[in-house]
Amino acid sequence: MTKSERFGIIERILHSRRGVSFIELRQRLEVSRATLHRDLRDLKERMQVPIVCDRDTGLYRIDSSVERYELPGVWFSAGEIHALLSMQQLLAAFDAGGLLAEHVGPLRQRLLGMLESASDSADDIARRIRILSAAARHYAPQHFQHIASALMERRRLNIQYVARSNGTGSEREISPQRLTHYRDNWYLDAWCHLRDELRSFAVDSIKTVKAIDAVAQEIPEAELDAALGAGYGIFAGKVQAWAKLRFTPERARWVAAEHWHPAQECWFEESGSYVLRIPYADHRELMMDILKYGADCEVLEPPELRTHVVAQLAMAVKKYGNAVVSPSSVSDGDSENTDGARRLSR
Repeated sequence: MTKSERFGIIERILHSRRGVSFIELRQRLEVSRATLHRDLRDLKERMQVPIVCDRDTGLYRIDSSVERYELPGVWFSAGEIHALLSMQQLLAAFDAGGLLAEHVGPLRQRLLGMLESASDSADDIARRIRILSAAARHYAPQHFQHIASALMERRRLNIQYVARSNGTGSEREISPQRLTHYRDNWYLDAWCHLRDELRSFAVDSIKTVKAIDAVAQEIPEAELDAALGAGYGIFAGKVQAWAKLRFTPERARWVAAEHWHPAQECWFEESGSYVLRIPYADHRELMMDILKYGADCEVLEPPELRTHVVAQLAMAVKKYGNAVVSPSSVSDGDSENTDGARRLSR
């Protein structure tokens, strides 16, 4: 029987009886005196369960003078607690604005109290987990909270939104549908009553938020996915075309392990090259992902996408003038050892 199971049994016995003797608890749990003493101590000190021992009768009971106390609905093993604390550390890095801190904090303190070993402290876990955000944009936490509240309460919002593409601002009434965290940034999928269609708004581009006393228009999830999730990346819209990309054998090992789109099709060629076929509605984000692979990625189709990429590469070359680069001076970008581990300089 695990410690978590014993905790559950003790809690149920004390709840169902006005008093239970130490001997009876030992017999029910089939443990030593020392083990039961530790369990009772941990329940009282770490779990804040108001267990008292009546001096006159020697019976253990729940202190009825405590108006309210709360026991965890699920008991965890030490390994599970470590995993939960690790996830909390991930959440702390993920939640850069501290939006969930006030809600997660008490849970974290309770989990810390449940740890049996001081060698696995929260500081140790924080030191062993590192989250790097490459391109996270700053947003106003208070806007996020208003948006989240409107989402759950199904209320409309009035927002001032600045389009990052051209810098123009507009005031819109929207019915929020869902929040999406994508590539280290937050987006709000909503029905825009100004444009009378579904739109995806970057939360960091929302300058003001005001709740409206009106019920949000509900959009079926299937319609949301069809309008906002069918294309490639964050750009909304119905699929306009399918891109067919070929990656060199050197990059195939990395790309083959990546998931670009739920409907992607992929296969290896005899040469070792990797072919990836994905749908898209807007070429802009897809083209950025293609260009980051440089000469290791070739657009096979459609011709329109290939033309866009060629034009971008030509403009990039033009910026460097008549610079001459010998093949031997170009690194293949492989910073891994033969065993697949990244090199770290000291």
